[in-house]
Amino acid sequence: MSLLETDELVVRYPGRGRRAAPFTAVDHVTLDVRAGETVGLVGESGSGKTTVGRAVLGLAPVASGRIRYDGREIQRCTRAQRRALAARIQVVFQDPYTSLNPAMSVADILTEPLVAAGTGRREAHRRVADLLDRVGLPGDAASRFAREFSGGQRQRVAIARALAPGPELVICDEPVSALDLSTQDRILRLLLDIQHRTGIAYLFVSHDIAVVRHLSHRVAVMRRGKVLEFGTCRQVTTEPAHAFTEELLLASPVADPARQRDRRERRRRVRRAIDGHRESP
Repeated sequence: MSLLETDELVVRYPGRGRRAAPFTAVDHVTLDVRAGETVGLVGESGSGKTTVGRAVLGLAPVASGRIRYDGREIQRCTRAQRRALAARIQVVFQDPYTSLNPAMSVADILTEPLVAAGTGRREAHRRVADLLDRVGLPGDAASRFAREFSGGQRQRVAIARALAPGPELVICDEPVSALDLSTQDRILRLLLDIQHRTGIAYLFVSHDIAVVRHLSHRVAVMRRGKVLEFGTCRQVTTEPAHAFTEELLLASPVADPARQRDRRERRRRVRRAIDGHRESP
């Protein structure tokens, strides 16, 4: 059974200006995330992939369609039910430099969601020590401020904050795009390790299909608000059904200069084919 399901999800924003038509950011998107798996949601900037995650979190206006979590339709939840659901669905945002309060110590950042959920302060502080160990940060990190850490360490704090309530699903919104390559690799390995130990599920949003391929069980490719294809990671990344997916795959750089030149030329041909198809009557 799926943990999270979106069924013909549509998200629209008001147009700019009194007579402007509404903008459809997500256009009849259907996908699901099963317990313990990672679904990669990949697409170029403006494709609507982040908006899907925001809609699940209740941060984007749902015009039509359904979002179900563990069989319950989220839109019909009361405010109290939505608060309870927040403990089961958490998020890791893109930028670790802005997603953490610079005026709060790491201990305060991590205990805040626990105390809000009714955990006693003594137990909350014990949990903080466990969370820091789980994400590979030293125990003395609790007394320090987020601004004292590197980008990778801050993202570890953000991951610890997401894990604090004991969620079943974490929406990862471009969690490594602001980090250098070596730090990206460490954070991805950390997410995989956490999943293996806890059975948590991820909806992993990214513009980089190479990153998505690294940890996803299934992959959905989005463009202009629509899902172009959705299948197993192996199927989508080795035998893509859509030319746009092939273009995303060719956009990932390789170390060999000759192969990279060939990939650039192939990508230009695919892009011309896509543009030609769109412009044809």
